[in-house]
Amino acid sequence: MEILLQVLRLLATIAVAFCVGKLVAKLHLPAILGWLITGMALGPHALGLMNDAVMDSAWFTTTESLLESVVGLMIGTELIWSQMKRSGKQIVVTTITESLGTFLIVTLVFGVIFYFTGTPLYLAAMFGGIALATAPAPSLSIVNEARAAGPVTSTLIPMAALDDLVGAVVFFAVIAFVSSTLSVAGTSFIATLAIVFAPVLIGAVRGVIAGFVMRHTRSNAATIASMLALLLATALFAMYLNENVLTGASLNFMLLGMAFSTAFANMIPKEKLDGVMRVMSPVISFSLILLILNLGAPLDYHLVFGAGIYTAVYIVSRAVGKYFGAYVGAAATQALDTVKKYLGFTLLPHSGVSLVFTGISVSVLAGPAPECAQLIQGTIAAAAVINEIIAVFIARKGFEWAGELGKADEAKKAAVEARA
Repeated sequence: MEILLQVLRLLATIAVAFCVGKLVAKLHLPAILGWLITGMALGPHALGLMNDAVMDSAWFTTTESLLESVVGLMIGTELIWSQMKRSGKQIVVTTITESLGTFLIVTLVFGVIFYFTGTPLYLAAMFGGIALATAPAPSLSIVNEARAAGPVTSTLIPMAALDDLVGAVVFFAVIAFVSSTLSVAGTSFIATLAIVFAPVLIGAVRGVIAGFVMRHTRSNAATIASMLALLLATALFAMYLNENVLTGASLNFMLLGMAFSTAFANMIPKEKLDGVMRVMSPVISFSLILLILNLGAPLDYHLVFGAGIYTAVYIVSRAVGKYFGAYVGAAATQALDTVKKYLGFTLLPHSGVSLVFTGISVSVLAGPAPECAQLIQGTIAAAAVINEIIAVFIARKGFEWAGELGKADEAKKAAVEARA
């Protein structure tokens, strides 16, 4: 009975988010902003409809992980090797420059501040490591909702996958350094690499199996059924690893779904892939609503009123790092002007992974440096609330300024005419 009530609470929250998203869209703002605000308003820090009992339940965690894998399909099915050969170098270089650029700028800014305030300088590197994190779901939901297509969109989608990898490697390298400096036991760097790249390897191997099966299916229904069955089996295997093998860490299910779908998308005919994605599109849209609610619900709106100068410095320095890091990478690889000018704006959403990284940082600092743990937790928690609202609006503007909103249908129509 208790689980049924929790499910009804979640479904009611999703229904409210959907309606608020529609209302917000009528104001020419991204629907995701409505979903995010609904998550905060109905989350445990406000009205409590989507409370801790729902969010901490095993069934919700399992559902959220499965839907993360589904959202990964949106990324992976765009990573078609034959189409990426020309832009692969550009995507890799730009991902590295925007990630490392963000890390360097945020670390440098906080390093200067902490030098004059007498705060340990290693804390600046931890702020820089957390700042790398980009939450792909907000920008992907804007792409999905606004039917965006064009150079910025086609660059962003594969970057959403690579950015998580680079960000995790740099962050855990910083954590390993700080842990050794403070003599705190932590995860080894090799173990960290395994955790970061394991979902990619697992997803790719299972995706190849799915590709072979899907090649031989005779109907669209059979193709979709076989894909979903193998994706479910892959996600359940990852959950087993999280529960029984990994300790203090968790595999990234969006990366898992991305690697899985990249593998089969490059193995089956385009007609089959298009048929799969037509059916999966509403499921992906539903999944994105739940993921955004899960980002918004833990955010405490009271933190907005307690935000200090460090929060403002963090938001601004991270935005500068993301924008100019992306600009430098795009310029170095001779990308189009629209990519150079507007890609950085689509990379500003942040909260989900940043809160995970913050929790890890706090656990490392809680014993040897509790005052630093409190500083980093308060700053990032407030920044997560403020930045996410601003970043969603700016990300949509980035697509709008690039002239890519509503272009997906036009691109699809042109591709059909070209094949005919």
